[in-house]
Amino acid sequence: MSQQVVVQNLSISLDGFGTGEGITFEAPFGHAGERLHEWMFATRFGGAMFGTGSGGSGVDHAFATLHDVGVGAEIMGRGKFDYRTGPWEGLGTDDEWRGWWGENPPFHTPVFVLTHHPRPSIEMEGGTVFHFVDALPAEALALAREAAGDLDVRIGGGPSMVRDFLAAGLVDVLHVVQVPILLGRGVRLWDGLEGLEQQYSIEAVASPSGVVHLVFSR
Repeated sequence: MSQQVVVQNLSISLDGFGTGEGITFEAPFGHAGERLHEWMFATRFGGAMFGTGSGGSGVDHAFATLHDVGVGAEIMGRGKFDYRTGPWEGLGTDDEWRGWWGENPPFHTPVFVLTHHPRPSIEMEGGTVFHFVDALPAEALALAREAAGDLDVRIGGGPSMVRDFLAAGLVDVLHVVQVPILLGRGVRLWDGLEGLEQQYSIEAVASPSGVVHLVFSR
């Protein structure tokens, strides 16, 4: 069985939005653009992941690098894997869409994509295999636990599916990065989760970049 169910590096605005409005191929985070993730791009971890070859090694880098530690499987929403909705068939020349991350995605584990439209699994380079399942949070977690063995299961987002797992009481550690911007519209993380803080101990670490790392531990 997996050790913990974790959420890592989930960036939200001051008004709680984890993604903006108007998601397209050109704008994966809608009108938010890259503003929610500029803190990560500026780290050495982000520089290696996104090919810039540069970046700092301070607080933000230390948190970002936890992405690669002890995770044996990931669960993500359809909206993180693809910018479109609906049946896969009939989406034009992009029927074989394989995600945003190229042939060697940064997961290197089984990844369970939650969708109402299951399709055959896709095996990528580097050990990533995308499985497309129509399942409730607890059902998806059971699949991921089996795949992860003794390692952790990461709930990879977006914000609406993280909210579903939180509402179901399935998350052990939640790492939220509060970014000092106001988006005003998009998908909010905290809706319907009143009193969630009572289930966790919370630590806050401020970074010189202006973001605040909030760690909720059950």
